[in-house]
Amino acid sequence: MSLHSPPNDSFYPHPPPPPQPDVEPVSPQSIHNSPEFHSMRSAYRSFGIAATLVSVGGFLTYVLMSSFAPGLMNQSLIGHLTIGLTLGLGQFVLMGVTIWLYVRHMHRRIDPATHRLRAQARHIASSERRSRTW
Repeated sequence: MSLHSPPNDSFYPHPPPPPQPDVEPVSPQSIHNSPEFHSMRSAYRSFGIAATLVSVGGFLTYVLMSSFAPGLMNQSLIGHLTIGLTLGLGQFVLMGVTIWLYVRHMHRRIDPATHRLRAQARHIASSERRSRTW
């Protein structure tokens, strides 16, 4: 442990803000039972399964073709560029497209539902708080 003080105040991260006393947590069960939560969860799961199958399937196809079809993979396309090298570089394209589709899917389908569920949770918490004060 150093005996010297830090060079400036921003040397250490600021502590998290203290919890707000007027905001009470909402029951996770009320959100979990929401039909919008179930639709969001199924949309997330179905896209995740499809993206995983495409990504892993593309890589597995490349590996299997490298092992069982070396003649095809060694065919020259242009100069020293072979089919195998092109398909290997195509893996980067496949991952990039998968990531782009994932981000687009999250922005279009999951994020709006998450914002609505958060607003619903805040509304439930504020209505419960108001009912307790009366």
